[in-house]
Amino acid sequence: MVDKLMKITITTLSLIAGTALFCSTASADEVRIPVGQQGAEKQNIEKPRNGQTKQQVQDKFGEPQKQNGPVGDPPISSWEYSDYVVYFEHDRVLHAVLKGSAKAVN
Repeated sequence: MVDKLMKITITTLSLIAGTALFCSTASADEVRIPVGQQGAEKQNIEKPRNGQTKQQVQDKFGEPQKQNGPVGDPPISSWEYSDYVVYFEHDRVLHAVLKGSAKAVN
């Protein structure tokens, strides 16, 4: 009986040690890119300026790929271009925001 208990104890301890060893070897890399460096390749793209009218934006940057809205009160709409999205309140630019770049992860 003592031998059987000893074998069970050794087997259990071996399993626990093996599991702990296996778990401690798992790891992952974490990539951090400071916010100021995100989209660095697009920072010099000319975008509409705050306060411009829809007509001024269309005259200078052409037809948007897609128009969304208006939604809410005050009415907010957006125009999507290839590299950025322009947000309007009524007829005036609120902000132009760069689109993210999808990159392949190996």
